[in-house]
Amino acid sequence: MMIIDLKDVNKTYFGAQPLHVLKGINLQIEEGEFVSIMGASGSGKSTLLNILGILDNYDTGEYWLAGKLIKDLTEKQAADYRNRMIGFVFQSFNLIGFKTAVENVELPLFYQGVPRRKRHAMAMEFLDRLGLADWAGHYPNEMSGGQKQRVAIARALITNPRIILADEPTGALDSKTSEEVMALLGQLNRDEKVTIIVVTHESGVANCTNKIVHIKDGIIGEIEENALHNASVLGAGSIMK
Repeated sequence: MMIIDLKDVNKTYFGAQPLHVLKGINLQIEEGEFVSIMGASGSGKSTLLNILGILDNYDTGEYWLAGKLIKDLTEKQAADYRNRMIGFVFQSFNLIGFKTAVENVELPLFYQGVPRRKRHAMAMEFLDRLGLADWAGHYPNEMSGGQKQRVAIARALITNPRIILADEPTGALDSKTSEEVMALLGQLNRDEKVTIIVVTHESGVANCTNKIVHIKDGIIGEIEENALHNASVLGAGSIMK
């Protein structure tokens, strides 16, 4: 099933000098794919991710998400789609410093009105799956970068989203931890069948995905089917419980 279908999508930012960031983007992503969008700084990849995540509007064209046209939504409608469909993972983790790991993971369920005891139990289950049960009561400043990113991934997964959008998820991590995080995302894709889209400028990260979409100057160029996964991803059996 096609979960994402972009047809001739354009986006211009109007400042002192208009900036045409996305120039007729056509992109189709099937449910269950593991895709990277790769490009240099200023290529338009983050703008594209923001449109996919319904964090930003586009000017012309069509964006179909699971068969629904995403266009001119109210903020409430956009938030509803994000809460039900999409989990986000960011380079900077976006954890709340004065909340513990388990409280950070619980947060999306709090906004959905899930009772405290149930959301706590669910958050603990996800932390345990990611090997962080012993760190549930720790604050972000007490955790390593890799641990913080795992907390962020648990938070993204807890609402059972159909899509995870990861914006430079390894950008703040060392190379070994980056490999572990990409291995974890690869395993989630295989085991949970969640569609994962990773925005990156690093070829090593892109090579961990099934499909690499190259974007340059707001235009999609080559789309590579990447049958040969990075060995660390294929050998990821011990990353997630």
